[in-house]
Amino acid sequence: MSAPFLLHLLRHGAPELTGRMLGRTDSPVTAEGMAACMARVKPLNFKKIVCSDLMRTQAVADAIGRERGLAPTTDARWRELDFGDWDGLAAAEIDAAALQRFWDDPDGAPPPGGERWSNLVARVTDAIEDLTPETSLIVTHGGAIRAALKTLCEFGQRELWAFDLPYAALISLRIWPDRTAQIVALQTDPVS
Repeated sequence: MSAPFLLHLLRHGAPELTGRMLGRTDSPVTAEGMAACMARVKPLNFKKIVCSDLMRTQAVADAIGRERGLAPTTDARWRELDFGDWDGLAAAEIDAAALQRFWDDPDGAPPPGGERWSNLVARVTDAIEDLTPETSLIVTHGGAIRAALKTLCEFGQRELWAFDLPYAALISLRIWPDRTAQIVALQTDPVS
């Protein structure tokens, strides 16, 4: 039986486009967002870096990897939820009633042409199952972090949305051999 390992989930830094539904729509990370991520992971020890295939996570993972002498692995399963027709739009540009239905039931009322919450959870669960049991850093998105918490900690929707996950937020989990987890650290405070 293998020993538990640490899994660090880092949300990418602030992108140039903020206040929008950024799923597949990509945007470079700002210099401040990059600096916040670098500062956040500075005290951590990890052997592996994985990121989604979007530039806002890849740039962060590449910078961390260069500093640590690690080559990040890209895994599209760690991508943000695809917001379909809403992708790239600000909330004010979306029908308020439809947006509220989505927030209330992201699986039953997905964005038009978008991804269901259960699809995001399924692909993140697959990515988690493929992790080797070694301390790892995953540079990903807010939705993917929530999906990981659903899978690993069995949180319900209400608990998942109770977490504040600003840009450069970090959640550290101890992963047990049966792929259950406990949160060992949550860092969402601004990094200077």
